[in-house]
Amino acid sequence: MLRHLKFISLSFYIFISALTALNAEQFVLFDKTFTYETKDAIPTKSHLKIPASQFGKNTPKDWTSPVNYRNGTVYIRFEILEMPNSKVPTKWSVCYIPNKGQKNNYGCASSLMYKEPGVYENIVDMNKFWENDSIIWNKGIKMMTLVIKHAQKGGKGHAHLQPDLSKFFPTKLRVTMVQVSEGSEYNPSKVANLKK
Repeated sequence: MLRHLKFISLSFYIFISALTALNAEQFVLFDKTFTYETKDAIPTKSHLKIPASQFGKNTPKDWTSPVNYRNGTVYIRFEILEMPNSKVPTKWSVCYIPNKGQKNNYGCASSLMYKEPGVYENIVDMNKFWENDSIIWNKGIKMMTLVIKHAQKGGKGHAHLQPDLSKFFPTKLRVTMVQVSEGSEYNPSKVANLKK
């Protein structure tokens, strides 16, 4: 009888653990600190690349099942540590490069605009950023690209195209992206070493 009860308890524990895993609310896509200089920006056309090998360990291959992150939100945090004292309005596109795409073959959300060092945070609906439906989400993401831009110059705003690159570079920043599942809310206490 005691052995039977232990078996039931163990089975229940395994069931609860599996259920918890299936209902995970968020994962850190990446959390990295970069120093980006003119010599880096010109050959890359203002693009910083983060391959899947640098993603968080809980990044799923399928973003739709068993947990639906595709229809959730993304928390985007830019901590600008150092930058030129130029007061130029700056922002970054954060672009998802899929293993398999359609139409445009990638989609981009955006950081908030900034003009000076500090912490800039926003939460974006995964169904509302530019070309989000160009990604086949159940096939996963192979890379993220971060694109630094003059925030007020639209499609011609890439930093490397601006007449004075010293207004943008060098810049040092920490970028944190957290994917939150459909119906869940972002919980900052689950992300290490964040500060306001």
